[in-house]
Amino acid sequence: MPRAGLIVNDGKELAVTTADRITDCLESAGWEVVRVSSSGGMVGFANPDQHLRLLGYAACVPNNFTPQMDLAIVLGGDGTVLSAARQTAPVGIPMLTINTGHLGFLAETYLDHLDEALQQVIARDWSVEERSLLVISVLRGEQRRWEVLCMNEMALHREPLTSMCHFEIAIGRHAPVDISADGVILSTPTGSTAYALSAGGPVITPDCPVLQLTPIAPHSLASRALVFSDSEPVTIFPATPERLMMVVDGSAGCYVWPEDRVLIRRCEQPARFVRLADHEFFRVLGEKLGWGLPHIAKPGTLPMAS
Repeated sequence: MPRAGLIVNDGKELAVTTADRITDCLESAGWEVVRVSSSGGMVGFANPDQHLRLLGYAACVPNNFTPQMDLAIVLGGDGTVLSAARQTAPVGIPMLTINTGHLGFLAETYLDHLDEALQQVIARDWSVEERSLLVISVLRGEQRRWEVLCMNEMALHREPLTSMCHFEIAIGRHAPVDISADGVILSTPTGSTAYALSAGGPVITPDCPVLQLTPIAPHSLASRALVFSDSEPVTIFPATPERLMMVVDGSAGCYVWPEDRVLIRRCEQPARFVRLADHEFFRVLGEKLGWGLPHIAKPGTLPMAS
């Protein structure tokens, strides 16, 4: 019997009613449906001195989600998709993302096309695109004190975000560098269109095997975004006496103290996205962010001044 997971933002009435509709459709077609809340992938914010995450990044996977599951259908906005990645990636389950939120940058389809999408699911007429994930770990000595999966970015900064910090950053085998800034962002190609873009970083297409380091308001003309191979682990050492705040994908985070270090490395398991049609990234950039749209007035078309 084919088996589908259903990950629902159960705080949104539209997502809940849509989940009921999907369950009825798939079960009538002979599928087993396992329904869970997207809140299981929302780690939240914690002081690691009090709330250690010793189980590692796979702790968010629901007990009844297994590698044998055909796919997981995700109902919500982009935040729900980020949470769902933590629930599915460690066991290799592909996600079909259906937007019931706002921007829907990570959405594959929308409610207007739900019936057609479900028919493609039942017919197994889909492909899978893989996106890289990061494992973010807070270490003190040899102890792992906090760990989570990251699809977009990790941001490390002082609390509140109004004063300069110093960071010593080691990328793989390369010599450490010192950056003075309000904070630093370490992002995946998927996250290059999120916080890193707002901080002045470049857009990176999802198929590039790279990471991006972007200083937030750097105190140097020489400190700009850096793109490098994602095969290199990154270690960030806070060089500031006060505690810092780390935020991961906007929905998880913890305090980082001067004696801690943050280790960022590419996860062995990628996030897997179900594609119902060819995924044209530049088209998504144009629709969601206005990239590459034609100018209304082009050179040579304006009337000459008299």
